[in-house]
Amino acid sequence: MQNTLQLSVEFQWRTLQSKVMANKKIRATLVKSKIGRLKTHKACLIGLGLGKLNQTVEVADTPENRGMINKVGYLLKVEEA
Repeated sequence: MQNTLQLSVEFQWRTLQSKVMANKKIRATLVKSKIGRLKTHKACLIGLGLGKLNQTVEVADTPENRGMINKVGYLLKVEEA
């Protein structure tokens, strides 16, 4: 019982933290080509909404988006929006 309560509280905390971070935005621009990159890296670019070279998108500052940006950071120019 205590384990499930602890997991529930932890989940609620992460959800709240994610919502607070979601108010912030990150601007990412694709500056290098995705040709010849790994499938997982291409998938991250699609997940971020980047398809064409020099395309810029604003995404919410969440741990999920930060992870994708970290994975393909060598292809991007990133700045706070």
